[in-house]
Amino acid sequence: GAEVRFIEYMDVGGATGWTCDAVVTSDEMLTRLGAAYGPITPAEARLAAPARRYQLPDGRVFGIVASTSEPFCSTCDRSRVTADGMWFRCLYAATGTDLRALVRGGADRAELRNTIEQQWRNRSDQGAVDRLSAPRRVAAVPVELLRRDPHLEMHTRGG
Repeated sequence: GAEVRFIEYMDVGGATGWTCDAVVTSDEMLTRLGAAYGPITPAEARLAAPARRYQLPDGRVFGIVASTSEPFCSTCDRSRVTADGMWFRCLYAATGTDLRALVRGGADRAELRNTIEQQWRNRSDQGAVDRLSAPRRVAAVPVELLRRDPHLEMHTRGG
């Protein structure tokens, strides 16, 4: 009864050796799935999810997150907090907000909420869109930089 999600290979971090050639795009996924299972039709959208949903002829529904070939930055409502309290408003962000330092520094709930609300309202992150328009798409973060700041690797952010 679970809906399967296919996610394009994202170029966040550099430890994976990402290359643009290794990305299986949403269009290619739909072509391959259609060849194997028959005609695919769009399914009802769920606004709170980044996946586009599709239905197979037998009624099963699946989703594709096409963040590499079709970025959805303008409608993204996702952020991540690392285990050590760094809050990133975009998987591609080079910096975040140290929420742990705020809490340990004595910030009360109202101050913490105000900080989060203000930074979320003022965010301008368009990481995937910026990456799509890059003239040469290589890994977003070189391995040398990851060694100095492991927060820059996607898996440390829960992605």
